[in-house]
Amino acid sequence: MTEPATTLIGIEEHFLTPAIEHAWHAIGLEASDPSVGYHRGAFGRRLVDLADERLALMDETGLDVQVLSLTTPALHDLGSESVELARRTNDALAEAVARHPTRFQAMATLPVSMPDEAAIELERCVSTLGFKGTMLCGRVGTRHLDDPAFAPVLDCAAALGVPVLLHPRTPPALVREAYYSGFSPIVDAAFATVGLGWHYDAGIQFLRLVLAGTFDRLPNLQVILGHWGELVLFYAERLAVMDRVADLSNPIAHYLRHNLYVTASGMFLPHYQERAMAVVGPDRLLFSTDYPYQYREGGDARRFLASCGLSDADKAAFAHGNWLRLTSDAAA
Repeated sequence: MTEPATTLIGIEEHFLTPAIEHAWHAIGLEASDPSVGYHRGAFGRRLVDLADERLALMDETGLDVQVLSLTTPALHDLGSESVELARRTNDALAEAVARHPTRFQAMATLPVSMPDEAAIELERCVSTLGFKGTMLCGRVGTRHLDDPAFAPVLDCAAALGVPVLLHPRTPPALVREAYYSGFSPIVDAAFATVGLGWHYDAGIQFLRLVLAGTFDRLPNLQVILGHWGELVLFYAERLAVMDRVADLSNPIAHYLRHNLYVTASGMFLPHYQERAMAVVGPDRLLFSTDYPYQYREGGDARRFLASCGLSDADKAAFAHGNWLRLTSDAAA
């Protein structure tokens, strides 16, 4: 008898709404953040679709469930208007999940520039709408997520027992000018975003949370980094040098193994997976395809799962078990 296929849950799968795209353009965000221009063509069409094409491509790649999260830069650059926009977005997302409850789950969209309101919305999304956590894109204006102003959001996530997915966003203009410029505009933009800059930015946000003592204050807070840890795991040995100077309760390696989960984000590379497992352990690996950006036809997701080299038990944990355990305290 043929064994049933392992359920495959992608935990970093993105969407966008016309209302949010309109809000970005209304403040001229495309002039300061080149990532706004990436949400066009096939990407743009697939981001706004929460039905037929998305489900068909999930079936084609072999993904059973998508955990939906708003694409970058989310609502981080919006002000008070983001409170109502977040609420409407989450209500629409909840309706999409209700239409396809076996195929979709959701991460809360938050008005992060209004931290108290963001915490209230996160609580509503988890307790009332059944969402599994939230996705944040790091910096808000000039403030990083370790700024005390954002404590209400992190405190709420910890109290609810839900994870925070830290997603890349474009580095600030001065950083781009200093480190990612000097070529053609299109090369500069790619270098500062998808080529490299995004990933340094997200990894730094996590390390700032560590160095600020966030996980000493909130030892149960769980953070997810995509792209196999946004470069952080590959420098774990060097990060340990800061143990001598950081005023923390534990070595940095402790936080990597107790407060961090990592996900593939469609980077289906076995040697990256091996490094991630060596640093955080097999019980902290999560599957994802980074839809629609990393979608490739040919049963890509299911093929990687089959060939990734994990034992059957670790493979099942990677495919769905770790995610189900991580979100078991979230509202069902």
